[in-house]
Amino acid sequence: MTIAVTENIRSLHDVETKLGLSRSLDPDFFKEWQGEFAELVDTEKNTLDRIKQSYLYHVNEGFLSEGTVNLLMVSPLLFLAGFLESPFSLRSEESVEISDSFQDAYRRGGNVTYHGRIDALVLNNNLWIVLVEAKRSSFSFLVAVPQALAYMMASPNGDKPTYAMVTNGDHFMFVKLQRSQYDLSDDFSLFKRSGNELYPVLQILKSFKDL
Repeated sequence: MTIAVTENIRSLHDVETKLGLSRSLDPDFFKEWQGEFAELVDTEKNTLDRIKQSYLYHVNEGFLSEGTVNLLMVSPLLFLAGFLESPFSLRSEESVEISDSFQDAYRRGGNVTYHGRIDALVLNNNLWIVLVEAKRSSFSFLVAVPQALAYMMASPNGDKPTYAMVTNGDHFMFVKLQRSQYDLSDDFSLFKRSGNELYPVLQILKSFKDL
């Protein structure tokens, strides 16, 4: 039986019970988003400031569609991070299928395959570097986190980690999956009064590129 990820994987509880994943309790498991990053240059900061201002201008007019969030936020960030250049390849709306855990299949009385589409996928020789899951601005990005984890399970990376960035435009979060364990970064919000949270978001993306 094949069912949609968006309809059946809607919480971290679903990820853990249906897909057999567990959140790591090791504080060092996901250190990649907490490193000492190189300072952004002024041109990068100015561009990120303009991206933030543009997004806030448009979202002030009302809720934005998923496609608009991708245009305003995701595409510029991937460009600035260097993921749109050699040796990386970018794919959008990539179709994936994931089989559920043995325990869940046994309980259901048969095997279940989850089907979905990844908003943006950055690869290097078939190694998944970054998976991006974007949602419309009215959508809680916390619902997108378990869906991103489900898609990450389709990665051919083997024992190597797979990373994801999840956003609804207002908020950003990073996800790491390795084998059957995952962990999450802090929430980066465009509505923080001080500073521009897109600065650390770009720094983290650039660090993923260099791993």
